[in-house]
Amino acid sequence: MNVHSSTDKLVVPVAARRLIAVKPAGATVDKRELILRAATRVFAQNGFFQSQVADVARVAGVAAGTVYLYFKGKDDLLVSIFERSMSGFIAEGRAAMSGLADPAERLRRIAHLHLGRLGRDKHLAVVFQVELRQSVKFMERFSATFLRDYLKLIRDSIADGQASGAFRRDISATTATKMFFGALDEMATNWMLSRRKYDPTAEADAVVDLFINGVGTQVKR
Repeated sequence: MNVHSSTDKLVVPVAARRLIAVKPAGATVDKRELILRAATRVFAQNGFFQSQVADVARVAGVAAGTVYLYFKGKDDLLVSIFERSMSGFIAEGRAAMSGLADPAERLRRIAHLHLGRLGRDKHLAVVFQVELRQSVKFMERFSATFLRDYLKLIRDSIADGQASGAFRRDISATTATKMFFGALDEMATNWMLSRRKYDPTAEADAVVDLFINGVGTQVKR
């Protein structure tokens, strides 16, 4: 399915600045952040491979040369969007689980954060769920960096649950991690593609409950 509507046009610079960089009066504009937000919007609307640096500059309301002061090119923009977002995911996840001993509750926190963060920004969701996955080169790079650290948050929670006896030990923690992440990933994709407006975090508890019922020690086999 093509998620890029043929009628979805780039907004003019003035409107883009209102949408992308709303800041308090007198605040200094962070041009790097402004450009990244513009790139997220452009890549989501046009598709990464169909987009140009000039498109990003136009939406950000800066000269194309300004983009190159902060980024090497289009690939660097996509990498930076991923790294910035994943850094935020990981930091939020660690903060939310700090001091939380119950592995099931830790997974619940991750689920709500995962779906909530993507649910707040549909353009970012399109970039994560579609654009980042159209290149093996990007997927290999991302899987070896921040995504690995993010998955470790999930795996550690599952492994702790196994160690405490709350979760079955006959299931690989790595396999269970991929299954849990995959379920959240599918919920995010479904929300992104749906024409129905709803909060994707509404699916978080169901994902966690179904997962825990599968790895819990009380399951009848």
